[in-house]
Amino acid sequence: MQKYNNQEVIEIASKYLYGNFNRVPIVIDHGQGCYVYDLDGNEYLDFVGGIAVNALGHNHPAVIAALENTKTMLHCSNYYYSESAVLLAQMLCENSCFDKVLFCNSGAEANEALIKLARKYAKDNGHPERYGVLSMINSFHGRTLATAAMTGQEKIQRYFEPMPDGFKYAKFNDIEDVKKNLSDEIAAIIVEPVQGEGGVLPADKQFLQDLRDLCDEKGILLFFDEVQTGCGRLGTLFAYQAFGVEPDAVSMAKSLGSGAPIGAIATKKNCSNVFTPGTHGSTYAGNPLVTSVALAGINEMVNNGLLENCQKMGKYMRSRLEELANKHNCVETVRGMGLINALVLNQDAHPIVDICFDEGLLLNCTAVSVLRFVPPLIVSEKEIDILIEKLDKALLTLDA
Repeated sequence: MQKYNNQEVIEIASKYLYGNFNRVPIVIDHGQGCYVYDLDGNEYLDFVGGIAVNALGHNHPAVIAALENTKTMLHCSNYYYSESAVLLAQMLCENSCFDKVLFCNSGAEANEALIKLARKYAKDNGHPERYGVLSMINSFHGRTLATAAMTGQEKIQRYFEPMPDGFKYAKFNDIEDVKKNLSDEIAAIIVEPVQGEGGVLPADKQFLQDLRDLCDEKGILLFFDEVQTGCGRLGTLFAYQAFGVEPDAVSMAKSLGSGAPIGAIATKKNCSNVFTPGTHGSTYAGNPLVTSVALAGINEMVNNGLLENCQKMGKYMRSRLEELANKHNCVETVRGMGLINALVLNQDAHPIVDICFDEGLLLNCTAVSVLRFVPPLIVSEKEIDILIEKLDKALLTLDA
């Protein structure tokens, strides 16, 4: 194949790729650990991590070995069993409160499955009037029509009205507002343990417990959207474990696959017989390629110290970010848990992303003023110190 440089590929992309992303002007060629390299040989420290996807970093030996093992079988139909899918489901259930796992292809698909689960559960249990889902303002649950409707952000829904019916919203961390917006047609409440796209906002433990109590009282389901914050990101395998509040079901994706495109829901016993043959499915879901990689990643988290490293490095990162908050008048606060953390500025954070890019550091900005850090779970103090050094210099430009 012909060899290209960054600019040549970008020029081809401008002609043929749909323009629905604002892409950084580099072409990532390969990665190693916490670093990626473009076609021109430039090195970048990666604190975007595929948007919380690359849990094991880049080119991890466990992932490479899993890919090697799938050479003879990339896909088989769900009319048959796949060993890696079965073993992955077993590992997820045996390390959580859940009884069953249903695989799909993305976080949006996982949340779609939860919507369908809520509706069928209500009908199965004698409440056909319950079809709605209550979510939180500032949440993010996906880009399909239904998950966009469930997302509590007008900007995600703009241009696609009318939205599907059946979704209401309440203030995050405000149980009284949840009660005020809870109506007879609501079948489930869904919440992110940490709002990621909404600005890295952790839930209050008491709020989650109040939601659990409210759902029990009303006989409706409680769902956690753990797409961004599950599978090790908070230093526990599931995000709910960091709060000690058990939902009826969770959605997951991103870190679940360590780079492979996979999603899933996990359900407790009361929700584990809702989907019967013919009621829900997906052609590619749980194929040997993605579940082999996911199994390798989850094994590293559970058995090889990644969860402990996440907890330790998360604390270290927040302590270093606090140093920047105390030093720079453009910084408002530090937020986060585990290895999803944020530096909240009192102004637009996009210029900092651009400056750091020029210095070989990849960052992400969300909610306009929030710098979000979701590095691989293998990150060390060395990489965090480099992050802080480069951030320190960049923030000086906003202090002036």
